[in-house]
Amino acid sequence: MSAGEKAKAKAEQVVGKAVRKAAHAAGNETTAAKGAALETRGKARDAKEKSKDSFKR
Repeated sequence: MSAGEKAKAKAEQVVGKAVRKAAHAAGNETTAAKGAALETRGKARDAKEKSKDSFKR
């Protein structure tokens, strides 16, 4: 996994989690859902990169 892609995936996960928790605490469910989607996208990107790495070996 390239360092840049790994950093992007981790950043999406962290930002998504922060947005989701802050929006949920404020009672804004629409923004909480967007944060959850961002977090999920980061996890999917991470899984994609890990699967690419497994085929390279």
